[in-house]
Amino acid sequence: MTNPLIRAARSRRAALPVLTLTALSLLAACGGGSFDDGAAAGGESGAPASQEGPASLRVLIASSGDAETAAVTDAADAWAEESGNEVEVVVATDITQELTQGFAGGEPPDLFYVDAGAFPDYAVAGNLYPYELEDNDDFYESLRATFTLDGTQYCAPKDFSTLALQINTASWEAAGLTDEDIPTTWEELKTVADTLTTPEQAGLAIGGGRDRAGAFLVQNGGFWVDGAEGTVTASEEGNVEALTYVQELLASGSAVLPSDVDSGWGGEAFGTERAAMTMEGNWIRGAMTNDYPDVEYTVAELPEGPAGKGTLLFTQCWGIAADSPNQAAAVDLVSYLTQPDQQITNAEAFGVMPSRQSAEEDYVAAFPDDAPFIAGGEYGQGPVTLPGLVPALADLDSQLEQIKTADPAGILESFQTNAEAALQQ
Repeated sequence: MTNPLIRAARSRRAALPVLTLTALSLLAACGGGSFDDGAAAGGESGAPASQEGPASLRVLIASSGDAETAAVTDAADAWAEESGNEVEVVVATDITQELTQGFAGGEPPDLFYVDAGAFPDYAVAGNLYPYELEDNDDFYESLRATFTLDGTQYCAPKDFSTLALQINTASWEAAGLTDEDIPTTWEELKTVADTLTTPEQAGLAIGGGRDRAGAFLVQNGGFWVDGAEGTVTASEEGNVEALTYVQELLASGSAVLPSDVDSGWGGEAFGTERAAMTMEGNWIRGAMTNDYPDVEYTVAELPEGPAGKGTLLFTQCWGIAADSPNQAAAVDLVSYLTQPDQQITNAEAFGVMPSRQSAEEDYVAAFPDDAPFIAGGEYGQGPVTLPGLVPALADLDSQLEQIKTADPAGILESFQTNAEAALQQ
């Protein structure tokens, strides 16, 4: 049964929340049809569009650099040669703006990157053709759930990142700590953070905002929303307890926000050795290699909370346009691009983690230090993927920056109220 809050959001045909009001109007007014139209175009409700003869696909990506562009282009070219189709890979300057213009003009790219945070608004606007690959179950369940709205999965997960705990080796040893002391619970995290704290170095740097604090909510059995039910759950008592724990860490002085130590993010606080530990994703590897090569460190899974293991997932999927006349070919290309061998090639080329469970063993063999990151694919929580919540989430992030002195219950209740109001509009 469709949740009434989701029905209300769909009736608005909400567009990408990061866009200007003009872009929002264009996308909502000129998108690929209503939600029901989009559902009927494919997935369980109908066959994908397929023109006669070879297809000519346009693929739009938001590339991290030359290595990613080359990897995607080479794979697409190999598929084109094998299938007899044509494909053009285009690197977006501003993928949000370019997709908005394509949807509004009725000429979107056939295939494109979709960030998890933007996905629900694309789906509600009717811009996505919903599909699943034949071997869909090979993708981590948590990633499939991230791109599912009201029971319909819209796209195949491309790759993902998770949060883990980074530990400065020299600081750890100087404090007399060993591998046996690597924290596995909240209590142990507090203990080692206290032990590592010196006048020159904080024990732990916790990045501000929901994309770090949210991990503690998951470890205590909660989260900001229940995406499957389409409800806001922020004010539940378990979430209050989790934010209170974070506040207590910060109040003790053993943990700091990056801004407290003149740093822009947790990786900078860690790399400059202003903090002995931090909670960041596998993207930190590039920063440490390029900017802080002399800092030796190890990585561990985040400590368990009262409810067990928990981390946050950050992911994208391969979106297919509801207006594309080449949907069948696009699905085939996604299947090719997400094969385990290709995902390992991408990991080696530009550092992403494969979204397929069958690629995990090969990934860990190639990148053993990243084992704690990819382990989170089994139990991680994806981003908030209810439509229309970006203003409420932005306000939540702003309030979380004041977590040291603010009332945790008040922060959560404020988001609860704002998010419920947004869903009802």
